[in-house]
Amino acid sequence: MQSGNLYIVATPIGNLQDMTQRAIEVLQSVDLIYAEDTRHSKKLLLHINVKTPLSSFHDHNESHRTKELLQKLKEGKQLALISDAGTPLISDPGYHIVHQAQQEGFNVIPIPGACALITALCASGLATDRFIFEGFLPAKTAARKKYLSALQYESRTIIFYESCHRIVETIKDCIEVLGSERQIVIARELTKTFETIHNAPAAQMLTWLQQDMNQQRGEFVLMLAGYHACPEEISPEAKRMLALLMNELPLKKAAKMTADLTGIKKNRLYEYGLSISS
Repeated sequence: MQSGNLYIVATPIGNLQDMTQRAIEVLQSVDLIYAEDTRHSKKLLLHINVKTPLSSFHDHNESHRTKELLQKLKEGKQLALISDAGTPLISDPGYHIVHQAQQEGFNVIPIPGACALITALCASGLATDRFIFEGFLPAKTAARKKYLSALQYESRTIIFYESCHRIVETIKDCIEVLGSERQIVIARELTKTFETIHNAPAAQMLTWLQQDMNQQRGEFVLMLAGYHACPEEISPEAKRMLALLMNELPLKKAAKMTADLTGIKKNRLYEYGLSISS
């Protein structure tokens, strides 16, 4: 094992008091800090009295910086990676550096702290036992609708990051693709002065945003309740299941088995089975 260590250090997502004591001590002790935006990070380091040298690390120089970082680790240097806000690598560059450092046998040590998606989820009122994080949605409308369509029947809570410039259009697309009643939570400006967490059906969420321009500003975490079929609705998965069972069993038995597995009413499945077999 080489002597160099790479620390992945979480920083505040807004409120600077959320910086942990351990994170401060690590940043004070390492030889060099790699930061997504050095100008932004200098303000944080000044606030917590860290005078460690800074070097930039972002999407445009990741390949070059990875080689440089690995060389410094080989020399036994202690290095830290931070992002502009929150936990590094979460919708930020850094995956390749961590992967390569591990492949070379160096220690990669996480220093936990703030993460916008987890902060938002725990206060959302949506299910927290099962969820998925999908990063940023596509910027273009057609691609965004296609992306949402692929998640239409996802039963877990779905979490995105979204830009203030696209939040209204994204909610419109959610209504068109997922329906006006899909429960949505917007968490805006988390840990900052104007923090807002608002929970509403999609159509009401759009109205709320459009009625107050202030709610369209800042940084957003967008959360969607998972899909849950009502007893009268037959999901695409249930339709496929019934069709497969009908190939091997009488309709009545196939409908009962599908009902037992999905919770959809047996009579509704039987009627649907008749419609596709006639």
